[in-house]
Amino acid sequence: MRAVVFEEFGGPEVLRVQEIKEPHAGQGEVRIAVRAAGVNPMDYKIRRGWFESMMPTTFPAVPGAEVAGVVDEVGEGVTEFAVGDEVVGWASSGAYAEHAVVGVVAPKPAGLPWEQAVALPIAGETASRVLRELGLKSGETVLIHGAAGAVGAVAVQLALALGATVIGTASQTNHEYLRSLGATPVEYGDGLVDRVRAIAPQGIDAVFDTAGHGALPDSIELRGGTDRIVTIADMAGGELGVAVSVGGTSPQETQAGLVEQLQLAAAGDLKLKVAETFTLADAAKAQEISEAGHARGKLVLVP
Repeated sequence: MRAVVFEEFGGPEVLRVQEIKEPHAGQGEVRIAVRAAGVNPMDYKIRRGWFESMMPTTFPAVPGAEVAGVVDEVGEGVTEFAVGDEVVGWASSGAYAEHAVVGVVAPKPAGLPWEQAVALPIAGETASRVLRELGLKSGETVLIHGAAGAVGAVAVQLALALGATVIGTASQTNHEYLRSLGATPVEYGDGLVDRVRAIAPQGIDAVFDTAGHGALPDSIELRGGTDRIVTIADMAGGELGVAVSVGGTSPQETQAGLVEQLQLAAAGDLKLKVAETFTLADAAKAQEISEAGHARGKLVLVP
């Protein structure tokens, strides 16, 4: 099968498409013919070798965790899914390929396009997990950094559904998009503290940093301390006393959350914006855009 692989750490140029052996479903797994694969910041960080201490890489490696497609092989012990089912989940064999083995998997609603479905697994799990960690409640105000990105946009909508007020940092070109979601946009960069205080003179109750572009010192100043600030993108958070969220949701909770959020998306109650789609041959370009950090919505590969 065709897949995107890399055999050394480095920039986007180490990615290339080549023929490799097809993976096969093991115990409790299904294999799918991939229809869409999500591109996430974690992908380029793994490619650069930044996560070796937590997630050692075996070469040649196929990037990607987020995948959607049609089941074409069912492993031993799987009774919930059958060949021909349309599903979404997390690839254990790498998602940037024509076939992928999937462990945690959920049925794709029939009316939800592949590209939108694959935008949800990581963004949905991450957003809901961090909002739980923040203990966000109705009537509170949350500041979300990188609010126009895939995780940020889902977090905005979930926070609003909880009854919170949302202020989202983003570049000026993404402000209208954030308003359409129900958030109050604010420009990031110098002067952020004053701009946020002008919008929320009552103060900020919680901060969710999805961007990792040096916003934590301003966030600490706005909160008056490090309490109720969580980052998923700034690994310097620990040095500043800020919580860094890296996972911890059980497979059962993850699957249940994905099922629920896919239904919300299919009903139009959770909006998933696809910024751009790419072929496998353009995976390097997709990761380059992801690494630049200015995508408005989800980047998706379509084999």
